[in-house]
Amino acid sequence: MPHAPHPASPHPASPHSTSPHAPSPRRRGPRNGVRAVAAVGVVLAIAAGGSYAAGFGPFARGDDGPDPAAMRQARAFLADWAAGRLPNAAGRTTDPAKAREVLQSFTAGLDIEKPKLTAAEDGVKEEEDGTLGVPFTARMPVTGLGTWTYESRLPLREQGDGGWKVDWRLSLVHPRLSETEKFRLQREETAPPKVTDRHGVSLVGDAYPSLAPLLGRLAGDTGGGGPRGAVELVDRVSGETVRTEASFGKKPDPATADRPVRTTLDADWQSAAERALGRADGKNASLVALRVDNGEVLALANSPSSGFNRAASGTYAPGSTWKIVTSSALLLKDAVAPDDVVDCPKYLTVGKEFHNVETSEHPGATFRKDFTESCNTAFIGLRGKLDDAELGKVARTYFGVGQEWHVGIPTYDGSVPVPKDETEKAASMIGQGRVQANPLIMASVTATAVSGRFHQPSVTAGNENGTRTEPLPDEVVTQLRGLMRATVTDGTAHVLADLPGEIGAKTGTAEVSDDQDNNGWLVAHRGNVAVAVVVEEGVTGGGSAGPVVHSLLSAVPEDPS
Repeated sequence: MPHAPHPASPHPASPHSTSPHAPSPRRRGPRNGVRAVAAVGVVLAIAAGGSYAAGFGPFARGDDGPDPAAMRQARAFLADWAAGRLPNAAGRTTDPAKAREVLQSFTAGLDIEKPKLTAAEDGVKEEEDGTLGVPFTARMPVTGLGTWTYESRLPLREQGDGGWKVDWRLSLVHPRLSETEKFRLQREETAPPKVTDRHGVSLVGDAYPSLAPLLGRLAGDTGGGGPRGAVELVDRVSGETVRTEASFGKKPDPATADRPVRTTLDADWQSAAERALGRADGKNASLVALRVDNGEVLALANSPSSGFNRAASGTYAPGSTWKIVTSSALLLKDAVAPDDVVDCPKYLTVGKEFHNVETSEHPGATFRKDFTESCNTAFIGLRGKLDDAELGKVARTYFGVGQEWHVGIPTYDGSVPVPKDETEKAASMIGQGRVQANPLIMASVTATAVSGRFHQPSVTAGNENGTRTEPLPDEVVTQLRGLMRATVTDGTAHVLADLPGEIGAKTGTAEVSDDQDNNGWLVAHRGNVAVAVVVEEGVTGGGSAGPVVHSLLSAVPEDPS
């Protein structure tokens, strides 16, 4: 049943928007050039077309633009309104009491939260009533429904003291708000369709807490369920609807209304993922497991389970797990081979001092040893082998990072900007600087590295795929698989060595700030599954994310069905 309508604004006290104490607009000068006033020795420049005399009126700078003081007042009013400082906003108008009453009623009555109000200098003009009209765009988020966007104009009137105020009138809030018509919010709740895993097992938030924030979105986007509503313009007296200003939500398709929404998730893997995050010792952590052959997500979990979906929308420095991409870039151009000697000193200075975890060193190490021991200085020492933009190009071209993904849920799809200087280039070689990713991205990177082909990850079927990638050469894939396998048997991911199956992995330790412990990362693959885990302030990847991955892979079969 529809909820009771919410009144958006009261009847205005007066139809007049001009303050009785506002000064009359200055008369326009003649159109015939310049008029000398000998008595005071002043020359007034009169602009063609009837502009104000130079130095006066809303265009105080002639044709250069509106009076800066007027624009500052317009922006200040919009900023106060947007921030909910309604007494301040109202105080900038010619009728503070009425302005405060209407603004409060409008935003509260329509369940608007955190509006975004943006003034534009384009289109600013002097109106016939002497005010300065400033156009603005209003983006009004209606709680639980969506954003109502419209255009309006803010009238400003110059005051006797030379200052400016917003000339209060209902129509500045919205062009159709008036003494005879107001807005009303109508909500219509519908039961969303059921959401199931890939085998038809029902997925509910009580059993799978990490999915609770996503189930409504999955059902609404694919099944037409979820909240619906509209902002209507209504007659103030009769309450009859004059027009619908904005509609939210989709009408369910009768042909599919009773059909459950099937996802790519696997209930067993999801349960195991939720339990595995219990090994993160109460720290914020996220996990993604997906199929290598097609990118279908089997499990997606967050701790805590409520709120922000770190696993797919988080923005983290991936740390040394990014060395999979860096190694790919080096191997693609034959800049290094696994058995080449690439020294691993304790420290390397490139604008600032870089070091290895626990300031370890491996003199005379091979590139394979550098990878398995996650030697930062060795990788940074190879930065001259790559052009400044090359790492980002490889990430985008072969791994799809930074392209637009359509997964079925909101995602952050990664960023590898061109480094600004040599220090940032050094940092990007080891997944620091401005390189950004999350567990979904790094699980996909792992799957691409060991299969040679990028598959856009998916949580639902039928998503648009606008990505364009190229396959990695077979030789590079073979080398990457060997490097990751050695990291488990002889390197920093040895925590996984006792598990069945031929597991390959890469650990990562990502610096956050001087005031926080490092984030711990681990990515791994076994059979047809790739996994990525991040533990915030986990200090090391093997020590924090390692037990989480071990718990997951211990609880599930080597290959998903």
